Amino acid sequence: MASTTDAAAKSQDVEKVNAGPLTSSQGTTTVADVVVQKIAGLATREIHGVHALGGGAARAFSALRERIPGATASAGQGVSVEVGEKQAAVDLQIVVEYGVAIADVARSIRRNVISAVEGMTGLEVVEVNINVGDLHLPSDDEEDASGDSGRVQ
Repeated sequence: MASTTDAAAKSQDVEKVNAGPLTSSQGTTTVADVVVQKIAGLATREIHGVHALGGGAARAFSALRERIPGATASAGQGVSVEVGEKQAAVDLQIVVEYGVAIADVARSIRRNVISAVEGMTGLEVVEVNINVGDLHLPSDDEEDASGDSGRVQ
């Protein structure tokens, strides 16, 4: 009977070892949603052709926040995630630069986000959904730089 008990104990150890990199016989590690959100946001910003993250309201709020001394922009802006015990899903809202191939940018974002999240957290990324909400035109920067808001000076 002792051999049956030993076999059952060994099979439980094998199940724990195969449970994933965040679970072991010595304990479990949980990763908060905000951690995955920040990793995905930073990994997205690294890609050439990504101008900004977030929808119009989020970008406007971020612009206001940048004007406040000591305030910092949110690394998770434009990123929402669902995190389970072993898997994560990422949704991104981005603004791309005019002239870049959106399909190539999206492919690069997916590759970079999956690599960063899986490498840093050990979670399996099951999907990265990308919503291109706007296109940044070079003329947008020129208007901001001129500071000319009206005809009369």
